[in-house]
Parts: sequence; structure tokens; C-alpha cells
Amino acid sequence: MTLWFVFALMTVAAIFAVLWPLGRRSLPQSGSEAVVYRDQLAEIDRDVAGGMIGRSEAEAARVEISRRLLAAVDSPHDLPAQTNVRLRRASAILALVGLPIAAVACYLSLGSPGLGDFPLAERSRVADANQPLTNLVAQVEAHLEKNPTDGRGWNVLAPVLARLGRYDDAVRAYRNSIAYNGDSAELRSDLGEALAGAAGGVVTSEAKAEFERATALNPDDPKANYFLGLAAEQDGRDADAASIWRAMLAKAPADAPWRPLVQAALVRVGGPPAPTLPDGAMAAAKDMNEADRGTMIRGMVDRLATRLKQNGDDVEGWLRLVRAYMVMGERDKAVSAVADARQAVAADAERLRQLNEGLKNLGLDG
Repeated sequence: MTLWFVFALMTVAAIFAVLWPLGRRSLPQSGSEAVVYRDQLAEIDRDVAGGMIGRSEAEAARVEISRRLLAAVDSPHDLPAQTNVRLRRASAILALVGLPIAAVACYLSLGSPGLGDFPLAERSRVADANQPLTNLVAQVEAHLEKNPTDGRGWNVLAPVLARLGRYDDAVRAYRNSIAYNGDSAELRSDLGEALAGAAGGVVTSEAKAEFERATALNPDDPKANYFLGLAAEQDGRDADAASIWRAMLAKAPADAPWRPLVQAALVRVGGPPAPTLPDGAMAAAKDMNEADRGTMIRGMVDRLATRLKQNGDDVEGWLRLVRAYMVMGERDKAVSAVADARQAVAADAERLRQLNEGLKNLGLDG
């Protein structure tokens, strides 16, 4: 109600601003013109009395000014006056009627007359990016309590709850996200990961079922395949786990961010894959038997080790060498390569940091 009262006051002010100049009377122009001519006649009389002009010149001037005075007095002024009155009346009617109608029409088309008031208490709960994450999560949860079918809200909330370690709540959020957003391999694998997190990292039968649903939707889903391999490892089926993870590495691009994690897991179950080879070497090794392929890989690893002894600045090269020794089961050489790598980049803090991060991804101490 207060909003409409404010709008009414604003409309009245706008109408007043239009009507104020229309209500002011203008002075008649003809009257002021006649006064000027009369003053000129009086001035001629003063000039004659003072001897400034002759009588013949004064008489001629009187005749001309008198003629102009009669013309000004007799000229018709009623028509312009009537025209001005009509214009003023039309403008006043337009201001009184047109402005309110235009204002209401604009508000109904552009405004939200049916929207309820937004109390101050509600405004204070608007999300602020500077608030702690837990406060933002509480606000989203409060929103979803009032709008439980908001699929986008569940989709945003679920991964945040999982990162906060609230796995049971994350499971519920992922289930709601699937219900209101539709099924997908990504959501199913995320739900399975949350179920495994709630079980302390154990891939339960319920979590495994979700990962299997994810691979049914997308056979190459990396998260689902990794956890299916982890489930096999936890069940004591190391060969099955190695087979799943080796298949993942065979299909994965060389720069896949999860590749080091899967390689470390493969080493853990004793199923070393072949180290990553260049595209040309991969094509050449495809038709080799196992012994020849192993010999080729050994030669490549030895050449890499020799090159790194000559130039130890290549952090990626050191990580490839350590990974190759690990997947070939030569852990002592891997440990020695780690020591050599750290010694080679010890003078460069940034390279040392990159090396330690890479070693952590391989499951070694950074």
C-alpha cells in the first residue's frame, strides 16, 4: 500500500510541474506596444519645446507615430488569445489524464504488481560471497526447504556438501538432483562417491550399484571406472582391478588429470602398465610380442635416465622416469631417481615444488 501511495505522490508532482507554467498569465503584447508609441509622441513634444527639432519635422514624426499607434490599437488580438487558451486547456487535460494512464500502463507492463513485499529480515539473508562457506550452504539449504523441487539448487549444493565431509547430506542432495534434473553418468558416479565417503572410503554394494549405473550410461566415465576397480581391489580381486585400470589408461589421453592416480593404484595391486610411449612408439609396439615390447620400453627408460643425468632441469622427465621404474616394479631405482631429481632441481624453488607435487600424485612423499 505504501508503494502505491508513493507512486500517487510522484504522479501529482509530475502533473503539477506541467500545469504550473500553463496557469501563468502572459502580458498582452499589443498594450505594451501602444504605450511605447505614446511615450514617443510625448518625447517629440519635449524635443520641440527644447528646440532640438523643427516644427515641420516634429509634425511629420507625429503623423507617422500616430499612424503606428492607431494600427497597434486597432489590430485584432482576440484570435491568438483564443488559440493560446485552447492550447493551454488541451495541455492541462493531457497532463491530468494522460500522465496517470501512461504511468499505470508502463508499470503494469514492466513492473511486478503481484510480487509480495521483501522484508528487511529477508534482505539481510541475501548471499554474500565474503561470508564463510558454511553460512552460504545454510542459506542454500534454507532456500531448498522452501523450494524442494529446485533441481539447480540441489545440483549446486551436493558437491559442496561432499567437500565439507557431510556425505549423508550429499547423498540426499545428489538423489534430489537426479530426481529433478534427470539421470546422467556424472550424477550417478558422484552419488556413488558420496556413498563411499559416507562408508569411510569403502565401496559398498549400494555405491557399486551407482557406479555400474554410471558406466551403463557412459562406459568411459573415469570416476565410475576407477571406483569399480577400487571395489574389486577391496574385494581381493587385484587382477580384476588391474584389468579395469589398465583399460582406463589405454583409452585415456596423455594429459588426463586422473592418469597419475590410476597409475599409482595399478602399481599398488601389482599390475604395472607399460609406461606412456610416444605415438610412433605405440604404433611400433602394437605388433610386438611381450619380450620385444619390454626390451623396447627398457631402452627408452635407459635413454631417458641418461638424458636427465646430463640435463636435470626437466621436471616432467624426472616424473616420467620415476613412474616408469614404479610400473616396472623397480622401486629401488624409483627411489634413487627421486633423490637424483631433487638434487638436480634443488637450486630452483619452483621446479622443486612442481617435482614434489608430481611425486605426491604418484603416491610418494613430497
